[in-house]
Amino acid sequence: MIVTRFAPSPTGRLHIGHAYSAVLAHDFARSQGGRFLLRIEDIDPGRSREEHVAGILGDLAWLGLDWDGPVERQSQRLPHYAGMLSRLRRDDLVYPCFCTRAQVAAEVAASAAAPHGVDGPIYPGTCRMLDPATRARRMDEEPHSWRLDVTRAAALAGPLAWQDRAEGQVVAAPERHGDVVLARKDAPVSYHLAVTADDAAQGVTDIVRGRDLFAATDVHRLLQALLGLPVPHYHHHALLADRDGRRLAKRSGAPTLADLRAGGADPTALASALRQGEIPFGFTLANS
Repeated sequence: MIVTRFAPSPTGRLHIGHAYSAVLAHDFARSQGGRFLLRIEDIDPGRSREEHVAGILGDLAWLGLDWDGPVERQSQRLPHYAGMLSRLRRDDLVYPCFCTRAQVAAEVAASAAAPHGVDGPIYPGTCRMLDPATRARRMDEEPHSWRLDVTRAAALAGPLAWQDRAEGQVVAAPERHGDVVLARKDAPVSYHLAVTADDAAQGVTDIVRGRDLFAATDVHRLLQALLGLPVPHYHHHALLADRDGRRLAKRSGAPTLADLRAGGADPTALASALRQGEIPFGFTLANS
């Protein structure tokens, strides 16, 4: 059976870009006689708000979207993530990182040959090279995150690929991301590990999400191989952009569904337009 999901973070209200992604995921499952799940990705304790959870539920209902089963919340699955991180630690595939963001930026800036990945300069591996005694001492004294040793992990996993609806077979290249963080100093798990674990646990067969996460799938595919998790099919859709071609985002002040509701917008007409790829209010679809 086809299973899709919509998995927003409750760090703000949903905007029309979220609505587009939710409609696509919902309709793909329903067209195949499958299940559509709703998951709240509330692992950021500093930014997640309960009022935004209520807003997400209300906005989706306003659009006429329904979901199957209870609403899953990542904050209730922390022991599961800890178990997976422990497994990676036992396999010597992660290491503690004591660097602050400022320290990483300074080290990258000081290096004329800093390697670049899909999102800019990548972590130079400073803490990966610490000797065991220093690492153990600092773990007792300092806050730290956990990073995946991507080179070691990729060598262990061997060649990997994943299937995208538009692109076909994609050869995974997780090394482009460097040693990604799997557990943060201020949160017990990062997006990469949590989303990979949850999609497997919920039996998600088809992941419908924005093109901005296309490259991140390489990391998720690597984690699936390391943890023995099933590999879903991926459907990376175009993103909504404003008149200047800028991607809609919470931080850029994209209009929220709450604003549209308050302004008297017709939710049936809005959902219908999104289904036809007719993006209202002057917005467009952009693939990058």
